[in-house]
Parts: sequence; structure tokens; C-alpha cells
Amino acid sequence: MKFFRQLGSISTALLLPVWRLGNWLLKFQNRERERLLKEMARTRGLLRLLMKRRNGYRWTKDDHQQIREQLRSLAKLSPYVVLFLMPGGLLLLPVMAWWLDRRRLKRIAGARRLRDGQ
Repeated sequence: MKFFRQLGSISTALLLPVWRLGNWLLKFQNRERERLLKEMARTRGLLRLLMKRRNGYRWTKDDHQQIREQLRSLAKLSPYVVLFLMPGGLLLLPVMAWWLDRRRLKRIAGARRLRDGQ
């Protein structure tokens, strides 16, 4: 904010909304990434449950309920799946992998700590 005060009132009036929009987009992106990671983590046992029937076992009532819950949580991911179904959507796969990469975030945080500590 000090930066905008130094620019003057006209520049501030033009740049401040752009800065706020960028800040809002960054918070939105972080919030969506966390939500997506949580939903993906919740569906880890789904394949095991689905394969149970194929391997000759029967699903219990608890299995049915877990499958329903996990399929509902997968439905929450549908806006992200739509991106991949669009023409050229597979080109977004590396971008999505980069966006979800937790190691990248840890590297950035570590670099900031080193920079601030020195």
C-alpha cells in the first residue's frame, strides 16, 4: 500500500483496483487448490471399494454408503474435469500438475525463509 501512496492520487485510483483484483484472484486460486487437494484425498479408497465386487466379494451397507459419499465428492470436482474435456484440455494437464504441486510451494516457502533470515 505504501507503493500506491507514493505514486499519487491519479495513479492510485487506476492501479489500486487492479491490485485488489490480483490479490483476490491469488486468494481464490489458493483456496480452490486446497479444496481440490482435500477432495482428491477423500477419494483415495474408492478404487479399492469398487474392485471389491469385481474380486468376488459383496458390498456391505457401509461400503455402499462410502461409495455414494465418495462419488458425491468426485462430483464436486466436475468443474475441473470439464476443463480437460474441452478441446485442447489435455494441454492443461501439466499446468494442473504444477498448480497442485505441494513440493513447489514448500520450495517457495523455504526460499522466502532463507531470504528473510539473511
